Amino acid sequence: MSSLIEFRGVTKSFRSGDAAVAAVADIDLTIERGEIFGIIGYSGAGKSTLLRLINALEHATSGSVIVDGRDLTTLRERELRSVRAGIGMIFQQFNLFRSRTVFANIAYPLKVAGWPKDKRTARVTELLAFVGLTEKAWAYPDQLSGGQKQRVGIARALATNPAILLADEATSALDPETTADVLALLKRVNAELGVTIVVITHEMEVVRSIADRVAVLDAGRIIELGTVFDVFSEPQTPTSQRFVGTVLRNQPGEADLERLRGKHSGRIVSARIHDDGRLGAVLSDAVGRHGVRFEIVYGGISALQGRSFGSLTLELLGEPEAVDALIAELRTVTEVEEVAA
Repeated sequence: MSSLIEFRGVTKSFRSGDAAVAAVADIDLTIERGEIFGIIGYSGAGKSTLLRLINALEHATSGSVIVDGRDLTTLRERELRSVRAGIGMIFQQFNLFRSRTVFANIAYPLKVAGWPKDKRTARVTELLAFVGLTEKAWAYPDQLSGGQKQRVGIARALATNPAILLADEATSALDPETTADVLALLKRVNAELGVTIVVITHEMEVVRSIADRVAVLDAGRIIELGTVFDVFSEPQTPTSQRFVGTVLRNQPGEADLERLRGKHSGRIVSARIHDDGRLGAVLSDAVGRHGVRFEIVYGGISALQGRSFGSLTLELLGEPEAVDALIAELRTVTEVEEVAA
């Protein structure tokens, strides 16, 4: 892969009274051509500002935003319009023209771009088939479901064959089943059309379902960046851990621990699962080597990007010295935390 989007020391500030407030600060980030990149953060983290810097709807206060080799901070408005022509965008609230048919909504950017009528018709017909809405061509937005509206939004965003698609909380207004359908369509857009997709969201499930890599944004700064597998399996910051915890429930919370302590008399430990299988190998011989029995009392294993990870909470039963020896051996192959003695 080669880089398509680069942020180099980017800060974007807004005036608040007499003070300048940074919506994003000191952003260094590279998004590769052909990947699906997720940007996640809570409300006010700076996600939308960061996204709008990519198509120059916001202008950096300092630093450089480079898209396909062109530094947007050095371009005039006329030149920026040509860059924007290669960037599509879909929105949380769809932003369709209610007074125009589905066909006319998709055709609109082609008309603005000066495509002749016959080519507009052919392109819209092609896109309707791609998003599965051929039979809805002459319907109006108010006659569509939320998922259908977003499919129209995706088709419209793809009309001029953009190299980049920006998705601004594109599934937040949809139910889980419809969200899954829309995300599957976006993956097709990426895989079949080669479009680079940047998704901003506050939903970690969206990131897990679609993204190759993810940046975690907090107070305008990137606090964690990596493959989706790395961020899910070993989140490094409290913010990332909270996001991952909304999707993966493989570690007990305080209420769970209280219940486990009341129900189990042995020592309770949580052990991280890695893809190498070494934890299972140690546990399979726990009785033979240490005389310690164990019971899985909490946890789970997830698969992501072809690899497994998770956490198991175990009750260990045996002589104290033997349990100590087993815990020591477990710590040679994985991270182990004793949560109850």
